[in-house]
Amino acid sequence: MSEAAAVEAASKPEDSIFLKELIKVWRAQDTHGTWEKKTDLSLLDPYIVTKEQRKEIPIIGDPDPEMLWRLELFYNAVGLAIERRTGCMVQPMMKMSHEGFGRMILTTGRLIVVNKQLRDVHRFGFESFEKLASEGEKFVDAGVEMIEKFPEVAKF
Repeated sequence: MSEAAAVEAASKPEDSIFLKELIKVWRAQDTHGTWEKKTDLSLLDPYIVTKEQRKEIPIIGDPDPEMLWRLELFYNAVGLAIERRTGCMVQPMMKMSHEGFGRMILTTGRLIVVNKQLRDVHRFGFESFEKLASEGEKFVDAGVEMIEKFPEVAKF
């Protein structure tokens, strides 16, 4: 395979380690086999919000339960990807107001590995699968970096 082909293959969203974890999390939610015939990326369609779609979403709004569920699954996948890379069990904790403002933290041991202030959650989404993968990978890399920086606190 040429170098250009290798770069192109690595840049496919399906090849993202984070997206693979997110797909696993989604598949685990399907206890009755409803989504068996759906492709992996079609499961993640709700995370894609184009500029046009975002313009149609009101600036102020309350998140619906499905949006909060998708948000939780996103950060659960971040935690699982961090676990796979570090061997440290990561737990998510989310506190959200009914208005869509809150905080998501991922912890391991006594260490907070990801700390994200959330706002306008009703508009949560990404313009493309590539951006979804990129943002997820950023959180994973930051979490792994934090664990590597403070291993004695992470493994406590």
